[in-house]
Parts: sequence; C-alpha cells; structure tokens
Amino acid sequence: MLEWNKPLPTIVGETKPYWDACRQGRLLLQKCDKCSEFQFYPRGICSNCWSNDIQWVQASGKGTVWTFTVTYQNRTQGFNEGPYVLALVELEEGVKMFTNIVECEHGAVEIGMPVEVTFARANDRVTVPYFKPAS
Repeated sequence: MLEWNKPLPTIVGETKPYWDACRQGRLLLQKCDKCSEFQFYPRGICSNCWSNDIQWVQASGKGTVWTFTVTYQNRTQGFNEGPYVLALVELEEGVKMFTNIVECEHGAVEIGMPVEVTFARANDRVTVPYFKPAS
C-alpha cells in the first residue's frame, strides 16, 4: 500500500457517497434533476438553481488540464515532497477539480492535455482521485 503522509479528508454528510465510490475506483459527480447541471464539490443542494433534486452519477473520468502549477517547495506536512503538479482539471461533464497530475514528468504537463482519473489508496477507508495522462 502507498505510504500516505498527507492529511486525510473529512468524510461526512453529503461527501460520503463520493468517497465511498472513490474507494471502489469510481468517480462520481452530482447532477441536478431540475436544471441538468453537474456540480463538484458535493453539496446538499444544486449550486446553480438551489434545487434539492440532485443525484449521484458516474463521471467519465476523462478531462483536460485547464491550468496547473509545478510546486517545488511546500513546507506543509505531507506536501513537502516536490516537485509535484497541482492542476485544475476540467472534466468532460464541465466541472473542474483540483488534483495532482501523476505518472507524468512535471515538465511534460501542458494546458489542454487530455487526462484520465486514477486512484491512490491512502488507507483502508480513503482512496483519493488523481489524474494521469490519457492513454
């Protein structure tokens, strides 16, 4: 198992289905039944129309790098191993997620680069989605 020294997410309320799916190797998003908009980060209501008619749906897991930065130095415990790529990835469904780009040299990451989800297991309860170059 991956040695995980980063902080773990707090898994409560509306985030639990998301993290449960990640543990199974699936990426879920919320979609509003009223306005058909996708949203991320999980919420109890639609961030577009305020409806509470939201459902969990399977995401494609594919997207593109919208923007990124290469972090060479970070003194925060768990994030002090550099360099690493922090990216904002736009999924095919239209939402954006902050994530790390893995399985790629940091100098090879480009805006517009196609990526796909992969998962890193932190412990028995938590699996974290990352993105890697699309195959």
